[in-house]
Amino acid sequence: MKNFLVHNDEVKTEMLNSVNAGTIGDLFKQIPDAARLSEFELDDAMSEMAVQRKIMTLAKENKSDFIDFKGGGVYNKFVPACINQIAQRWEFLTAYTPYQAEISQGTLQVMYEFQTMMARLTGMDIANATVYDGATACAEAVLMAARISKKNKALISKDINPEYLDVIKTYTWASEIQTELFDKIPSDVSEYACVLIQTPNYYGEILKAEAVEGSLLIVCTDLSTLSILEPPSNADIVVADIQSLGIPMSFGGPHAGIIACKEKYMRQMPGRLAGRTVDADGNQAFTLTIQTREQHIKREKATSNICSNQALMGLWVTVYLSVMGEKGFRQAGYLSAKNAHVLAGKLAAKGYKVLNQNFFNEFVVETDNADEYLKQLELVNISGGIKLDDSRILVAVTEMISDDDIELYVNTI
Repeated sequence: MKNFLVHNDEVKTEMLNSVNAGTIGDLFKQIPDAARLSEFELDDAMSEMAVQRKIMTLAKENKSDFIDFKGGGVYNKFVPACINQIAQRWEFLTAYTPYQAEISQGTLQVMYEFQTMMARLTGMDIANATVYDGATACAEAVLMAARISKKNKALISKDINPEYLDVIKTYTWASEIQTELFDKIPSDVSEYACVLIQTPNYYGEILKAEAVEGSLLIVCTDLSTLSILEPPSNADIVVADIQSLGIPMSFGGPHAGIIACKEKYMRQMPGRLAGRTVDADGNQAFTLTIQTREQHIKREKATSNICSNQALMGLWVTVYLSVMGEKGFRQAGYLSAKNAHVLAGKLAAKGYKVLNQNFFNEFVVETDNADEYLKQLELVNISGGIKLDDSRILVAVTEMISDDDIELYVNTI
C-alpha cells in the first residue's frame, strides 16, 4: 500500500530535483502573486458528521429556488425523472470510447440510434455521435467546409451566439482561415468556403435558411425548436448544441454538440460515426464506420484533433426523445413557444417594446434601465433574463414556466 501514502520529505525533494526546482513554490512561479491565495481560511479539523452539518448550513445560504427566464444557449427544460435513472446505470457510466468496437455493442447501438434521431430532426442525411458542444460544432463545421471547398475564408452571421463566435475565431485563427461578419448575406459568396447562420439566432429571431450558390451553407439551430419548426434541410451542414433535449443545465456542462450533413460530405465530418451491419452469422451488429482508426490516433490523418465523443450526453438525449416520443416532444415545444408569446404580449401591453418579429421561445425586450428591471424581478426570486446592454434584455421561456410565473413576472416590473 506504500504507493498510496502521502509523499514524505525525501520523496518530495527527489521529485523537485528531477525538474530542477528548489521548492514546491518554484513550480508555480509563472503564476503572478496577485493571482495566488496567500492562505486558506479553514476551520480546525472536524468529524465527518460535523463537516456535513456545516456544509448543509452553508448550502442553505444559496438561492436555488429562482424562476428561470434565462437562455442564451442553455435552457431550463423539463427532464423526466426516469432519464437520470436510466442514463446513470453503471453499464453506461463505465463505458466510454468504443475503440474496440466489436465488444462495445450497447454503446455503439446507442450512438447509432442517436445519430438516426439527429438526422431526422435536422433533415440531413447523416449525423455524427457528438462533439463537445454547440460552439465547437460550429467551429468544426467551418473547418470542415474549408477542407471540402479548398477555400480559406468564412462568412459568419454577426447575430450568432457570441460565445460560439469566440470559439470559431480561435479555431479559424489557428487554421489560417479568415472570418468576416455580415448583417445580410452578400449576393456573391463564391469566394467563401461557407456561410454560417444561426436560426433562431442569439436574439431569438427565426431566420429562413435558404441555400446559397457558390458556397456551403452551415446552419446552427436549436434542436428543441424543430419540434414545431421545419428542419433546415436546405443547408449543407447543420450544427447544434443538444442541451435543450433533456440535459440538465448543470452549471454549463457537460453538454454536447452535433454535426449533421449531406451524405456526400460525410467523410470530412469530425466526430465518431456508428454504422449498422450484420456479423458472420447474419446477426445485427454495430461498428464504428467510414472513418479509419487514424481519425482517433494519428494527428496528421484526423479531420479533427480536439473533437470528442460525448457518449453519455448522447445517451441522455436518446433516452429523452424515446421517453417523450414525437407527441411529447412536440407538446414541450408548443408550451415553450406559447408561454413565450404570452409573456411577450403582456410585456408589450404594459408599454415595453419587444424587438423581435418572429421568435420561438426567446425574445429581446427593451426597457429604460436593464439593471433596475432585473433587480426588481430578483426581489421576487425571478431570474428575469440576460442583460445585453443598458436597455435590452434577452428573455427565454420554456415549458417549465407556468401561467402564475408569467403573471408574477409581468406584475413585478
